[in-house]
Order: sequence, then C-alpha cells, then structure tokens
Amino acid sequence: MKLTFLYALFALIAILVNLGTQLFSFSLYKGPFELYMALILGTITGLTVKYILDKKYIFSYVSRNIFDDTRKFTAYSCMGLITTMIFWGMEIGFDLFFNFEQAKYVGGALGLIIGYTLKYRLDKKWVFGT
Repeated sequence: MKLTFLYALFALIAILVNLGTQLFSFSLYKGPFELYMALILGTITGLTVKYILDKKYIFSYVSRNIFDDTRKFTAYSCMGLITTMIFWGMEIGFDLFFNFEQAKYVGGALGLIIGYTLKYRLDKKWVFGT
C-alpha cells in the first residue's frame, strides 16, 4: 500500500512538472507548433523527475556507475515511448475536440495517469527487473 501511494504521489509530481513546463513554454513561445514544443519540453522534464524518484524510492535501484545509470535511463525512456503516445494522443485529441483553453491540460493529465499506470508494469518487468 505504501508503494502504491508513493508511486501515485511521484506520478502526480511528474504530471505537475510536465504540465507546469508546458505552461511555462506557452508563456514564452506563441507560434507554429507551440503545442508540440510544449509537449516535448514537458515530456523531458517529467520523465527526468519521474526516473529519479522511481529509481530511488520505488525500485530501490542504485546505479553502479554513470554507464549503468545511462543504460537504465535509456531503457526507462524506451518503455515510456508507448505511454508517451497515449499521453500525447490524449492531450492533442482534447485540444482538437474540445472548445476550451484548458482542454489540452485535462487530456494531458488523463493521458499521463493512464500512461503511468501502464509504465509501472513495464518498468517493473523490463527496466528494473524486480
């Protein structure tokens, strides 16, 4: 139960970092492909925060060296490709189909919740092997 709570808390933190980065990106840049730029920046920051928290507190993994950590982060990122497609699809879909400014954030948050639920299972089996 404690692990589930921590994972949900870390997912919430990563969601807030991701969407906060997007909001910041939108405040700096208005123009062609602004949504896609914000999605990329938010994904990078959210992924990095989530990796650091998951590695230490969820999977109790201690990297042996920088190469080991890079390999784990690469595997962690690859497992996130499927979940990122879910997240981006939800956010872009909500932005296209709903007529209110915050729709993209609602879609993004829902996509991240679905994605993180799936990602835990993928990481547990394929990245950290616990």
